[in-house]
Amino acid sequence: MDSTIRNIDGDAYRALRARAVLEGKTMGEMVSEAMVAYLARPSTGAGGRSLLELKPTRFPPGNERLSESIDDVVYD
Repeated sequence: MDSTIRNIDGDAYRALRARAVLEGKTMGEMVSEAMVAYLARPSTGAGGRSLLELKPTRFPPGNERLSESIDDVVYD
């Protein structure tokens, strides 16, 4: 995919470009690797919390067979 990115930090671009040359990679490969690494980090989302911090909660009474009901609707 071709893309244009504006307003990036010039020093960071030059440092990444230098590393790309040393590693024999293109800038596209380096930027793709950086994006994948960034997206692999836990997200802090709004309020600075991560999904990993969420605690499971029980469904209210009367939903004991909820997954079976969903299966009936989906797979009939």
